[in-house]
Amino acid sequence: MSFMLIQTPDPLTLREALPNFAKTTHIFLPINDCRNPSIAEGGSHWSLLLVSIADGVAFHYDSLNPANRDEAITTTKKLGTLLGRTFQFLDLPDSPQQENSSDCGVFVCVQMKHLLLKKLMRADKEQKISMSMGGKHIDAAHGRKAMLEVINGFRKEGESRRS
Repeated sequence: MSFMLIQTPDPLTLREALPNFAKTTHIFLPINDCRNPSIAEGGSHWSLLLVSIADGVAFHYDSLNPANRDEAITTTKKLGTLLGRTFQFLDLPDSPQQENSSDCGVFVCVQMKHLLLKKLMRADKEQKISMSMGGKHIDAAHGRKAMLEVINGFRKEGESRRS
């Protein structure tokens, strides 16, 4: 969705292709730095944009900060146009930083899981919570293993449905 938003001059033209966000409180958007829509495997870095529709804030988590800042800002503005509102953009420089050039996708997945399960799902409806990831250590090797377990679980489920 973020790639479509970035590449489309008028985000309102995407309205029919996207879900209805009327009852949505938060949107998780992986952000990629690919600029060429004709290259499917384009881009070299992923970050996470968490848009709180409820609060009107877009939180950007970048493990190579500020690598995807421009893409995240563009996505935030275009999502605002699509939804007919303005979002405050917050780049979170205290996001956990990767130590190599290959863990960004794992960081995005681990951050999404943490933010959803440890922050949003535990918050009271009226409670304001910190969306900072400051001080959170991400073990990329552990994250990769956890992702593999999920994939294997789906694979096994698919195999049992086919037999």
